[in-house]
Amino acid sequence: MQFGLFSVSDITVDPTTGVEPTERERIKAIVEIAKKAEDIGLDVFALGEHHNRPFFSSSPTTTLAYIAAQTKRLQLSTATTLITTNDPVKIAEDFAMLQHLADGRVDLMLGRGNTGPVYPWFGQDIRQGIPLAIENYHLLHRLWTEDVVDWEGKFRTPLTSFTSTPRPLDDVAPFVWHGSIRSPEIAEQAAYYGDGFFANNIFWPKEHFQRLIGFYRERYEHYGHGKAHQAIVGLGGQFFIRRNSQDAIREFRPYFVNAPVYGHGPTLEDFMRDTPLTVGSPQEFVEKTLTFRESFGDYQRQLFLVDHAGLPLKTVLEQLDLLGEVLPDLRAGFAAGRPADVPDAPTHASLVAARDAVRSGAQTEAVNS
Repeated sequence: MQFGLFSVSDITVDPTTGVEPTERERIKAIVEIAKKAEDIGLDVFALGEHHNRPFFSSSPTTTLAYIAAQTKRLQLSTATTLITTNDPVKIAEDFAMLQHLADGRVDLMLGRGNTGPVYPWFGQDIRQGIPLAIENYHLLHRLWTEDVVDWEGKFRTPLTSFTSTPRPLDDVAPFVWHGSIRSPEIAEQAAYYGDGFFANNIFWPKEHFQRLIGFYRERYEHYGHGKAHQAIVGLGGQFFIRRNSQDAIREFRPYFVNAPVYGHGPTLEDFMRDTPLTVGSPQEFVEKTLTFRESFGDYQRQLFLVDHAGLPLKTVLEQLDLLGEVLPDLRAGFAAGRPADVPDAPTHASLVAARDAVRSGAQTEAVNS
């Protein structure tokens, strides 16, 4: 089970001080947060992609490459790579390059994003969002698995005898998670390729995501990648914890009320009841997080949103120190009773080993035939 952080890269005024960080301050802060994630023993750091204010992360691969140079163990990912408005050729090249620089500590999460104006900025039509996601990923998959590609589709110019460079590290592509909060077509796509499915369940009640994840698991088994309970699932989460739960609620409330994503909507108490958000003591956080398994089954990756809504860097780092203290309890809780045939989240090393095992088996079969 992997635990980590994801950031949406918002630049938000601190409602308690009126201070808004600069772009430089937030960019520098994200590097410190990623390094802290490794220091406290987390497994993953994921950064979103946005091309509009109030967000700064227009080039996550650049930031992740910089973080890779300052970390040794941390798996680096994206919280969304826009498969609809990015050219699949550029995605293939950028992430293969990052994969080499980070010695394989790279995967990515593909998504359509939640900002409508991005589509025309990059020459696309939002009404074609699902077909774009399906066609573009089909091309990206081929660019990573085939040395020479001939391609003709609906949404980009044809390719003739094209080779994406550099080739993936060890000829093994980065693992792909398909992120979705509402689209069964994306769950179907993830299942078809045997990829991971990340349900960023931080907004809606769990029943919505239970249906979506259940559908993905069913289709994963249908396509012959394994049993439904072996499908590769990731979930989102949010927390704000203090030693005393009343202190946590009092301190976090103004940030919640003014948050650009969900501010001025449901009450904090309603949001805590209906979503994974935990605001309270460390023990309350652990207890609620462990209930995710009851709702969604055994899964592989749990990412938390911490650096948002104007929380200053000092507070975020304090939150991570508290997370580090309870991380062993989370690991133990999720490991208890976990079936032996439920796989871990794929890594570059495990993907290379699986590829080599298939090759070895094929060679043995050829010799014996």
